[in-house]
Amino acid sequence: MASPLATVSSFVEGAPPGEMLLPVLLPPAILELVTEDSCLDIKALTIDTPSLASQLGPAFEKYNEEQFATVKLPGSSQSVIVSSYNSLGDGKYYDVESSSSFVFDHSTQKASGVQSHVLESSQSDLVKSLLKSLSTHVKEHYPSASYGVYPIEDDSKIAAVVVANKYSPNNFWNGRWRSLYIFSPSSSSLTGSIKVDVHYYEDGNVRLLTTKPVSASVSLASASTIIREITIAEKKYQEEINKGFNNLSEGAFKGLRRQLPITRQKIEWDKIAGYRLGQDIGGGSSKR
Repeated sequence: MASPLATVSSFVEGAPPGEMLLPVLLPPAILELVTEDSCLDIKALTIDTPSLASQLGPAFEKYNEEQFATVKLPGSSQSVIVSSYNSLGDGKYYDVESSSSFVFDHSTQKASGVQSHVLESSQSDLVKSLLKSLSTHVKEHYPSASYGVYPIEDDSKIAAVVVANKYSPNNFWNGRWRSLYIFSPSSSSLTGSIKVDVHYYEDGNVRLLTTKPVSASVSLASASTIIREITIAEKKYQEEINKGFNNLSEGAFKGLRRQLPITRQKIEWDKIAGYRLGQDIGGGSSKR
């Protein structure tokens, strides 16, 4: 049997985007975006053992890094990404575009201790060029998104990360798009994945979790070539998702129930008491 800590940690790590409620811990700006009825309420989960909340640091860290959490640095209006790819260890992360490092509190989701950070990498020219091209790509294809490019694996590869969040609690849904691309200069290959996580919870609980692997050969190790492959992959996946939804709408969902009664007329539900069940709704005689 799993321990209480392991159980609560699993809830944290599986929380839908924008729906992990940490009373007192979360900034007001985030609390305004969520509703208690739809959120993972840490206080409620730990009501019998309040001390558990203070032991959830590793779960928060894993969740934030895997979900590409974003945070605005003090004095900045642009959000930067928190991930394992730009981690410096001990809760410290860096951002190439702003040439800064910062400490990130995984419980409060606040950044502090901002310092200057100089990128030391043999791939620095390609990293900065790719970052600039990725910025153009994001602004062209996303309403709002955060991005980052980092050298990884002892400077042998480059990671490009994109995350776009859309929270609409008033309409009972929240969603997140995550893209991760790993470029290997030695093999001229681009690998990674695109993940979509959407939760709809009005009078029910429906969640879409998808992962699309990405693999491509890059003919030239240049930012423009890499971004072209990324654009192709994301466009293709977007088309696949749209096609899938259309097939569901016209196929499986239609089979769940009739869109109209046999009479092919919409029912005026405020007048339902006046309908003759057999003739007006079923299309046949109500007499037996």
